[in-house]
Amino acid sequence: MDFEPKYQTIRRKVRYQVSDRESIEITNRKPLEILRDTEGLIRRQAVAAIVPVVSQPLAAKIESASEVAEDSLSVLAEIDLDAISDAELQPARILVGLSFVGFGALAIALLTLFIDTLHPQLTHQQQIHQYWYPYVFFVSLGVTGLLTLGREIMRFTK
Repeated sequence: MDFEPKYQTIRRKVRYQVSDRESIEITNRKPLEILRDTEGLIRRQAVAAIVPVVSQPLAAKIESASEVAEDSLSVLAEIDLDAISDAELQPARILVGLSFVGFGALAIALLTLFIDTLHPQLTHQQQIHQYWYPYVFFVSLGVTGLLTLGREIMRFTK
């Protein structure tokens, strides 16, 4: 049994007010198109409010970043989520699992280095007592990554 969400198009008419004189009516929209349009409406208003306030070089950088975001989200909105299979997503899920495991291990190593460097007077029991929550959080990240990797191994070895 797989609990992956199935994306469906939204079948209702939505009317957006673009300016005082024009509005757009959109039907049969996919989730990535909704993301693109929603982010675009918010970003354009924010850029229009920020650009007059900041210096000219910074305003040019903000506008170019806005254009890059517009292009990137337009390319993203063209992706058909229904056409992506589980086999195509397997490498991404494996990389996410490995990233969680690696970050958890690195964070535990840095936490240990931090404790030993800044608090050498503490015993191991005092260290665990004082830094329990970060330790549990980093271990949980590692375990989450291991569970993700295990799920991927079991999924395609049938």
